[in-house]
Amino acid sequence: MSTTKVLQRYSDRDRMNHWAIALLFILAAVSGLAFFHPSLFFLSNLVGGGVWARILHPFLGVAMFVAFLGLFVKLWRENVLNEADREWQRHSADMLRGDKSKMPPVGKYNAGQKGVFWLMSLCLAVLLLTGVMFWQPWFADFFPITLRRIAVLLHSASAVGLILGTIMHVYAAIWVKGTIRAMTRGTVTEAWAKQHHALWHKEMTDRK
Repeated sequence: MSTTKVLQRYSDRDRMNHWAIALLFILAAVSGLAFFHPSLFFLSNLVGGGVWARILHPFLGVAMFVAFLGLFVKLWRENVLNEADREWQRHSADMLRGDKSKMPPVGKYNAGQKGVFWLMSLCLAVLLLTGVMFWQPWFADFFPITLRRIAVLLHSASAVGLILGTIMHVYAAIWVKGTIRAMTRGTVTEAWAKQHHALWHKEMTDRK
């Protein structure tokens, strides 16, 4: 039996919410990219063809926004940038070169994670607002054609931003060994917490 000490990082509800968002993101991205360029239309086959991709995409997007909103309400306070985050940002290039000696201790999330959180929040808000503006046949007729064209452009740009943010999120989770465990088991080892999130580790161990 393993005697490794662990800390609870995410509840079952948080993890279910996270994986629901991940699944909805994949489906919304696949159905949306199918209409982004003719060369990507083959992706529509993954959701039942072009007609179904057109029908499902906006509903998938709304469902993803609602799921993320639950996560946002719970986590936004922990993602507010502070002085330690600015210090982390100043030395982030050193960290990428392999020198972590100058990195300050951080709380539950570091500046990179907070940046991705706010990028995703902004992109999802823009995607929802702009998507509604050209959602046929329900809402598009309420907006002038010029505004709808601008909305399509902003929608596409926000989708690219969300995809890039997700790629960074996944890459960082794989790069920092032991991170994926937090979203599969809900726990992390005390050694992992002390190394990567020392202030959060102190807070949790003091609480225990």
